[in-house]
Amino acid sequence: MEELDIESRLVKFYSSQSNLVPLHAASGHFATSHSHINYYIDLTSLKTRVDEAKEVAKLIESGYRGSNKIIDTIVCMDGTETIGSFLGQEFEDHNYMTINKHETIYVVTPEYNRNNQLMFRDNIARTIKGKNVLLLMATTTTGQTIRRSMECITYYQGTVVGVNSLFSTIDSIDGTKVDYIFSPEDLPGYEAFEPRNCPFCKKKIQIEAMVNGFGYSKYMSF
Repeated sequence: MEELDIESRLVKFYSSQSNLVPLHAASGHFATSHSHINYYIDLTSLKTRVDEAKEVAKLIESGYRGSNKIIDTIVCMDGTETIGSFLGQEFEDHNYMTINKHETIYVVTPEYNRNNQLMFRDNIARTIKGKNVLLLMATTTTGQTIRRSMECITYYQGTVVGVNSLFSTIDSIDGTKVDYIFSPEDLPGYEAFEPRNCPFCKKKIQIEAMVNGFGYSKYMSF
């Protein structure tokens, strides 16, 4: 398989909230499950490096400080479990209220079943049922994944009390606020397009890679 040169094109951008939180991005023609975009956003270091994950957790917690939020469970999507664990510790260190009998915060991740639907197994579902849930995402472009995740949490009788995304192009979905570390304002010229209106496709510029919150894979055309 031909190697992509995306890694060599990555440029580092820092959060306006902290110079310890970098985002890496490369310009080009990329596709998500719902849109086409002109930047691949690489959040690998934020999700896997302990020092950066800790700093992200501190930034997220600071956004809830003084809100009197009750948080029992953090649902981690797109490989954000490391950040979620540190975030849970930040909430506990700052004495956030919980309503579960163990007086601690759960950090969990859903699975996908054979129909590509989100699900929690019975042993994990009890960390959702009757709990106040914070949803943690990596990237958000159209909000469809957030909507699916919220529907899943509601199905398992949890209540979504907050949504955070490391990068987001939207600030709310279905009346729920989406908080974020990075937005398109942090990436000069960032744009997202509906596939049928993509200017790259109209110019017959090939898609370089399929991307999501986990990373990228070479686009295979048929």
